[in-house]
Amino acid sequence: MTSPEAQTRRAIDAVWRIESPRLIAGLARMVRDVGIAEELAQDSLVAALERWPGSGIPANPGAWLMATAKRRAIDVLRRDKRLDRKHEELAYEIEARTEERRAATAPDATLDENGIADDLLRLVFTACHPVLSPEARVALTLRLLGGLTTEEIARAFLIPEPTVAQRIVRAKRTLADAHVPFEVPVESELASRLSSVLEVIYLVFNEGYSATAGDDWMRPTLCEEALRLGRILAELAPRESEVHGLVALMEIQASRSKARTGPSGAPVLLFEQNRALWDRMLIHRGLAALARADQLGGSHGPYALQADIAACHARAVTPGDTDWARIVSLYDDLARLSPSPIVELNRAVAVSMASGPAAGLAIVDALVSEPSLAGYHLLPSVRGDLLAKLGRFSEASAELTRAASITRNARERQLLLDRAGEFEARSRASPQ
Repeated sequence: MTSPEAQTRRAIDAVWRIESPRLIAGLARMVRDVGIAEELAQDSLVAALERWPGSGIPANPGAWLMATAKRRAIDVLRRDKRLDRKHEELAYEIEARTEERRAATAPDATLDENGIADDLLRLVFTACHPVLSPEARVALTLRLLGGLTTEEIARAFLIPEPTVAQRIVRAKRTLADAHVPFEVPVESELASRLSSVLEVIYLVFNEGYSATAGDDWMRPTLCEEALRLGRILAELAPRESEVHGLVALMEIQASRSKARTGPSGAPVLLFEQNRALWDRMLIHRGLAALARADQLGGSHGPYALQADIAACHARAVTPGDTDWARIVSLYDDLARLSPSPIVELNRAVAVSMASGPAAGLAIVDALVSEPSLAGYHLLPSVRGDLLAKLGRFSEASAELTRAASITRNARERQLLLDRAGEFEARSRASPQ
């Protein structure tokens, strides 16, 4: 591939990553099927790959792609004998097509940003519809809204590419079979549906922030994609405080990224991190998002409460400056609002810092028989840490060894084994 061709291809790839969500959203509004909409958008990309290397990239590539895709959409609707039902809509689209042809060559051309925002919001709620499994929602969201290829999604989650492809195909078929409307939910359904959207974005972020499997402790690409989706959603739904709460939580957590791994890629735990490496700009953005959630009034939801907890860490110059009493209070609120064994385990850590390791261990011991935590490696990991603080090094070593046997992340496993060995050595040096 010659240099000009390579440059054009890179430019087309960049345009596609930026424009594809808006293309798919606009087309889905027209054809009412996200699967068909994605195919039409892909057709416009193929057309661009064929024409732009010779003709050059248009002044408004997004409008060119949309006009090309809509022409194809009209052909599809006509072929499917839906012309009568769509007659009025098609008349509008045909008229709009002429305008978009002009827009594609106009230097100062712009698209209707309000219309794009509405379409994108509809696409978000469709891709994250509860009729789909969480895994399918994640894959479809990254595909339609993130513009990631099947290969990129598979690589990010360390799963086979055919598995990702199958999830996406099944998700689109499920949406079509269930006749899921391409619309923003009505007010009575909005809260539950928004919860599904936020869950998907946070699942993506968490897999990037603390990878559940593989050789890397973090996968920054997933964190960045989740942050991008969260910021977009905050612009699309500015009156939803939990959206700002989730963005605040992700911004503040992401601020620690450079400090969370050492030169070799090994994990660095929170209290051992060099806080000078924390990204102050991301912290500022996170605190600003949290302030927006506060300004909307009402009590905080789960994401905003977790963002409040993260903010306590972000504001502490050193670990010793952390307001643990405040964090315990926030975890108490979170436990009342969204009770779960994992929240209780996190609360135990905060209690141990505020009131001593024995108080924290009492809470953890009550969770040992919890069935849902049977394969959760952080339970024995936390218990091991608390036992070590109480001088019970042999027991601590055994707990960390057990945690290492459960985790599927290679970096985390090695960290746990190293600490287990350290505690075992201390046990031998100081017989109990």
